[in-house]
Amino acid sequence: MHDGHDTQPDAFTDGTLPRKRRKGIYVLPNLFTLAALFGGFYAVVMAMNGRFDLAAAGVFCAMVLDSLDGRVARMTNTQSAFGEQMDSLSDMVSFGAAPALIAYEWSLKGLGRWGWIAAFVYCACAALRLARFNVNTAVVDKRYFRGLPSPAAAALVAGFIWLMTEYEVKPYDVTWIMFGLSLYAGLTMVTNVPFYSFKDIQMKKSVPFAVIVLIALGIAVINIHPPVVLFAIFVAYGLSGYVIYGWRKAKGQRASMISTSTDEPEESGLHR
Repeated sequence: MHDGHDTQPDAFTDGTLPRKRRKGIYVLPNLFTLAALFGGFYAVVMAMNGRFDLAAAGVFCAMVLDSLDGRVARMTNTQSAFGEQMDSLSDMVSFGAAPALIAYEWSLKGLGRWGWIAAFVYCACAALRLARFNVNTAVVDKRYFRGLPSPAAAALVAGFIWLMTEYEVKPYDVTWIMFGLSLYAGLTMVTNVPFYSFKDIQMKKSVPFAVIVLIALGIAVINIHPPVVLFAIFVAYGLSGYVIYGWRKAKGQRASMISTSTDEPEESGLHR
């Protein structure tokens, strides 16, 4: 007699039982995540050794690798909860702690207490930004991030240091600029200002030949002088959110720069 709630799985025709699918860790996307984490760790070590140009390059390499791990996971259908958590922890090191420590070692420590406060504000805002992103499952428009993404904030800080190092500008000559930039990048991460996410760009779709030519031209332009071009790109992106915010306000659309809601982020299903 069967009561309708069999505990044993159905047998195959040869009488054997099907094997339960074993859960594991996908290697490919997590390799990219670990490589991005190494980029952040490398940046901190180079900053401790006074090689701030290499430290900045480490942050930018981490950015490239971080942008790839999620796309690789989606394209190969190897997404996992483990991968998401690993990616978030890697981001905290590479785009939260590393830029704050590099900025402090390079220039902010000359301000004493104010210097480490600015570095801590940046680091804390990166943690808050990543935590909010992880639990905010009810995103209204996936084309836009709420607040400056942590990799872009790290690029502002690291890009400025790379540019000043390239032109041999003394850190103590731009200490207060570094202070203001760290606060701007940090606080912009925790605003509600919309920044374009580029998530609607489909890598699997075919594109006109002209697009490939434009990509090649873009790579060529970056190679003219990487510190200047990359920093200019991320300054433009770091300001673009406020332009979009002002445009929405001008059109009378509902928009707020800071969150005024007392509702907790949606966390259903995250802790099972």
